Amino acid sequence: MLTYGHINNENIYTKLEMIKKCDHIDCEKAGIHKCPKDRTLTEYWHFCQNHAAEYNKNWNYYAGMSPDEIERERDKDIFGQQSNNHETFGSADNFQKALDDFLTGQPRGPTKPVMPQNIVSAFGAIGLGTSAGWNAVQKQYRSLAKTHHPDTGGDNDKFIKFTSAYQVLKKYFHGK
Repeated sequence: MLTYGHINNENIYTKLEMIKKCDHIDCEKAGIHKCPKDRTLTEYWHFCQNHAAEYNKNWNYYAGMSPDEIERERDKDIFGQQSNNHETFGSADNFQKALDDFLTGQPRGPTKPVMPQNIVSAFGAIGLGTSAGWNAVQKQYRSLAKTHHPDTGGDNDKFIKFTSAYQVLKKYFHGK
């Protein structure tokens, strides 16, 4: 079954290779293409290209499995090692809701909490977006205070407005 070949270049052996013959009956070609013997994918046939193509054309991984077994195998491929959808989603209703949400483009799972309107307004009052962090808020407040403080001839109404906003944001960031 095994042949040993070599490359003879000017009577010097440069390489010795072990080549397995095709496992198909009466085929003398090299069996360099592995094809699984069964679903466990632990043992393989070694075929030449023509016989591998013929074998693969008729290969059916799901042959001999019931519809439930096929579904479980496909679920493992999609979801990992879970045995059914109910373990992932808790119940059939939750799974159906998640599937409906996916098919209609709705978000699945908890949504991002909505920021209270007074916080959004406070960010706007000091001229920052809602994604700004506490350091940016402090820096912006100091800059506005230098410009608008009543002791330096600034607008008292603006100063009160952004100072109130600053206090709201201070509570928001430090009250968490």
